[in-house]
Amino acid sequence: MRSSSRTLLSLLSVATAIASAVAFGLTPTAPLPALRSTSLHTGSCSNRKASVTSLQMQDNFFSKFTRTLVEKAKADVERTKRLFSGLDNIRSDMSVIDELLSFWNLDETEGTLERLEEALITRDFGVGTAVKICDELREAMKSGEVKEARELRGRMKEKIVEILESGGTNALLLDDEKPAVLMMVGVNGGGKTTTIGKLAAKLTAEGKTVMLAAGDTFRAAADMQLEEWATRSGSVMAPRSNAKSPAAVMYDAIDASLSDSADVLIADTSGRLHTNINLMKELEKVRGVFEKKMPNKPKEVLLVVDATQGQNVVNQAKGFNEAVGVTGIVLTKLDGTSKGGVVVSIVDELKIPIKFIGVGEKVEDLMLFDAKEYVDVLFPN
Repeated sequence: MRSSSRTLLSLLSVATAIASAVAFGLTPTAPLPALRSTSLHTGSCSNRKASVTSLQMQDNFFSKFTRTLVEKAKADVERTKRLFSGLDNIRSDMSVIDELLSFWNLDETEGTLERLEEALITRDFGVGTAVKICDELREAMKSGEVKEARELRGRMKEKIVEILESGGTNALLLDDEKPAVLMMVGVNGGGKTTTIGKLAAKLTAEGKTVMLAAGDTFRAAADMQLEEWATRSGSVMAPRSNAKSPAAVMYDAIDASLSDSADVLIADTSGRLHTNINLMKELEKVRGVFEKKMPNKPKEVLLVVDATQGQNVVNQAKGFNEAVGVTGIVLTKLDGTSKGGVVVSIVDELKIPIKFIGVGEKVEDLMLFDAKEYVDVLFPN
């Protein structure tokens, strides 16, 4: 038993080392340890055969395990590289905060906090969120928990992560009962249709059947753009509806998704300003159709907003949330802005989770949001 345990541990160590090496572009040259000799003791032929069989099973298991580790490590490294590259402008702008905290000392506490608060506000954290972060740091200094610049920086990062996680889970609400429903809303130009296509591609890659519903009846060629994404993503379009109103179009799309037993129905809606009362009422009718056709069923309402618009997206989120009950936010075009604080501000004010962020044009650039990862990229160790 002890020999077998040592064998397992040895194989596990080797597998992990290989995975880490390959992920970072290294080629392991050292041979695998001679593990078979550790368990082949003198004894009966049947015992030796059993030992050989057991070791072969272990080798097969750990070969698969190593491949899985390598693939996972490579994916993690690629994701981190993509995130660092996409958020480069924001990280560069946040370096001002790093410099400010680097020269902090206890004698200049209030002055440093005032400058930090100003720096956070100008980076779209919003007044309320900036004050909340600085108040937390002030209390930590007064209590003696924070005495060094490194500790101050660490406490700030912890507070930002805490705020980002206060909105709830970043996982999509995909109901087991077919079809799961994703209703996409947002203003014009936020990247809503493109986000739908990227989400569809991710879901089909996971083996799900996805149907797209063209509920944008106002924008010219909106349905053609969605059809193109359906082709690229391997999803299908809901049959064309003769209905004129978006609510009626969605009614027909729901019937089609039920008939086809689609795993996921992604509903596009017309882009609209959150200040346009009539258009927002129309959006409420679309949401009402889902409630009528699928009562008591969880529905994901994703608001797609353009991060380059800064604090304006907070007001957008408030308006859409009041109308249709937003359950998650997708922040696009983060690679095109240097002001990343709006990510924190929007969660702090509305307690709605950020579910995805867009950091580029590729499907892979639409990334599931991770609060700690985001903060670590902005303020790397």
